[in-house]
Amino acid sequence: MKLFEKMFGTHSQKEIKRIKPLVDRIIALRPEMMALSDEDLRAKTEEFKKRYRDGETLDELLPEAYAVMREATRRCINQEHFECQLYGGVVLHQGRIAEMKTGEGKTQTALLPAYLNALTGKGVHVVTVNDYLAKRDADWMGQMHRFLGLTVGCVLNSMKPEERQEAYRCDVTYVTNNELGFDYLRDNMVIYEKQLVLRELNYAIIDEVDSILIDEARTPLIISGQSGKSTQLYEVCDMLAKRMQRGEDRKETSKMDIMMGTVQEESGDFMINEKEKNVILTAQGVEKVENFFHVTNYADAENLELQHNMTLALRANYLMHRDQDYVVKDNEVLIVDEFTGRIMPGRRYSDGLHQAIEAKEHVKVNRESKTLATITFQNFFNKFAKKCGMTGTALTEEQEFRNIYGMDVVEIPTNVPVIRKDLNDAVYKTKKEKYQAVVEEVKRAYEKGQPVLVGTITIEVSELVSSLLKRAGIPHNVLNAKFHEMEAEIVADAGHFKSVTIATNMAGRGTDIKLDDEARKAGGLKIIGTERHEARRIDNQLRGRSGRQGDPGESRFYISLEDDLMRLFGSDRLMSVFNTLGVEDGQQIEHKMLSNAIERAQKKIESNNFSIRENLLKFDEVINEQREIIYKERRQVLDGESMRDVVMKMVTEVSDALVDTYIPDDQPATEWDLSEFNQALIRIIPMEKVTVSLETAKKDYTKNNLKHIVKERAVKLYEAKEAEFPDIEGMRELERVVLLKAIDHRWMDHIDDMDQLRQGIGLMAYGNKDPLTEYKIAGYDMFNSMMAGIREDTVRSIYHARVEQPEEREQVAKITGTNKDQSRTKEPVKRADAKVYPNDPCPCGSGKKYKQCHGRMKA
Repeated sequence: MKLFEKMFGTHSQKEIKRIKPLVDRIIALRPEMMALSDEDLRAKTEEFKKRYRDGETLDELLPEAYAVMREATRRCINQEHFECQLYGGVVLHQGRIAEMKTGEGKTQTALLPAYLNALTGKGVHVVTVNDYLAKRDADWMGQMHRFLGLTVGCVLNSMKPEERQEAYRCDVTYVTNNELGFDYLRDNMVIYEKQLVLRELNYAIIDEVDSILIDEARTPLIISGQSGKSTQLYEVCDMLAKRMQRGEDRKETSKMDIMMGTVQEESGDFMINEKEKNVILTAQGVEKVENFFHVTNYADAENLELQHNMTLALRANYLMHRDQDYVVKDNEVLIVDEFTGRIMPGRRYSDGLHQAIEAKEHVKVNRESKTLATITFQNFFNKFAKKCGMTGTALTEEQEFRNIYGMDVVEIPTNVPVIRKDLNDAVYKTKKEKYQAVVEEVKRAYEKGQPVLVGTITIEVSELVSSLLKRAGIPHNVLNAKFHEMEAEIVADAGHFKSVTIATNMAGRGTDIKLDDEARKAGGLKIIGTERHEARRIDNQLRGRSGRQGDPGESRFYISLEDDLMRLFGSDRLMSVFNTLGVEDGQQIEHKMLSNAIERAQKKIESNNFSIRENLLKFDEVINEQREIIYKERRQVLDGESMRDVVMKMVTEVSDALVDTYIPDDQPATEWDLSEFNQALIRIIPMEKVTVSLETAKKDYTKNNLKHIVKERAVKLYEAKEAEFPDIEGMRELERVVLLKAIDHRWMDHIDDMDQLRQGIGLMAYGNKDPLTEYKIAGYDMFNSMMAGIREDTVRSIYHARVEQPEEREQVAKITGTNKDQSRTKEPVKRADAKVYPNDPCPCGSGKKYKQCHGRMKA
């Protein structure tokens, strides 16, 4: 029992005790389930669905349902859920995070809650980190669901909307976090209800939950279109950045420096703060930029774009590193995920940084993008009615999971005790000595046949270690973002006798490394880490590749005082320890104090990163609330409801707002100047000029009387517009089209405006104001302005529409960017208040292009 307490925290221990009676009931049902024929076992699914409809809860069905799935797994793939997997399955159903060590069968564990929750008919999403795992799990684990009569779908990047619809309609859908998030955004940009692909967000089981909800939380999902801005300035700024001289790096200012008024002397053209990842021009650098661009004052407001692009060019050249932060493949800059080492296709750095890197690498500089829709994973996954997650490493981030996602972490006991030896870190003075020691250790292991996995943080280091091993004559495989396609095959072979594998952090998460008999006898998988990562979780994941299911193994990290983590965050005392001890070149130091110092540095960074993510979420919460309102309004339009009442309310609000804008409250009617008011009114609602005779004005005529008159005329005009339509449904369709167009157009501009606001709001802190509070206040005002703009655009467009032929919603595609036909070679043909291009579908609904149908007739 003492060993149990040592292995698992008090919280996890209590939870395991509480769940134990449930697990015992599941195990007790085993003989009964084994006695059933395949048909009878399959019939249990319909029985459970009926019992659920009749009022039984999922919690009540759980023991039987889990026992049925356990038996189905035994029959289909000859593997039965271990007791630890049953514990994990219960924790997942409860909407929590199950921390299960590598090789404990997380994928198989997910079958249990997926089956149980699919009985509701509302669908279950099993979320994985890449297409390969989604496809593998849908085929492999899907066997059991299909055996029990459930439908299984899989969504891949290459799929068309119709295929996605079909996959999401299944009882259980395997999908990556990116595809799921982008499908949600695309659903809120479609024109017809039939184009929606997602069903309600009911229950998500997130595999590698720490990777998705923590590591990727800082990167929002963005759907964007191109803006018309020129890219030439990026190339010119890059030319200058390459000529500039880097000064001494900016040091951290201590409290003593502030008290003494000590200021670091500037040197070179610019200084870099690697911790904060920012670049600052010196006075000498500013002068260089002014001379190069022939501007008199670099700090002038009219040079804001130049300042922005110059900073980006310096960041791209001196802070963003090829084969570490990104790779260049087929003349394209592709981002590398810093946590997994995987390439992220389709992702681009925002705010012009991607263009600056393209200019640096001399590939084609693409135009800057305009954001059409965006959401963070934090806000997206919080939309699910219930969510849960599983991973081998979550406990170090439990506070964040609790605070942001409302999920606690329960550590699940292993099926067999872990016997892997985790050795103290080996510390060296320089990187050169460290890499030499790594090669020697790999050589020793290779000679006795022990398989080795060398973990690196960057692609650059993986290639450096590879070249050193080649020189030493040691055959090996390299697994990094450049060889993504071979990932599963390389990882599967990493546990074979005499196998040596170099891997970036991706290390084939989701694929087990299985030992052969000879490798087991040679000591099991040896893990060598070439550097500590900023997050302890990533180090633990690397260690966890070894020692699965009671296998032998060992792990050790090799560190030098020149590593980024030690250089930027390690204590200066470490270097003094080395000097005091008189450590010779190439000598290894191994001490618990060193390992503790490294862990303290990691905790410091983790805390810093958590604060950044938490702060980002607070800011994102503002636009998230606004997004909810906009998407709800948009869905009402898509659902085909009559928008007449909504539009009529808009007419009243627009006319009232015009009266309030142009007619002062404290001014008597006899002094009103209605000329400006009429000009503004007629631009929106084309009615006759509103006049108030002197005689009428003297009879206590108020603004309310004026509002009533304007509204009355506007309603009559609206009814006249309705009468122009031979079929009243045509008017209803016009309302829906125009409203969709107005919402999308204004919302896209609002996203950009909010982004601009957010970038500059930090300056409020200099005026002793809270940037978040100011952002909320300004965001609220901007949202109200946007809503007023939507009302105004909608009312104006409807009143100015001319009836020639039935209005169609294809027009909205040009605003949302969903129309893929870009072959527009001629001037647009103007019709009503929208534009129809020759190659667009004809609005008459014939299915032909406009130039082949009504456009030809008109010509």
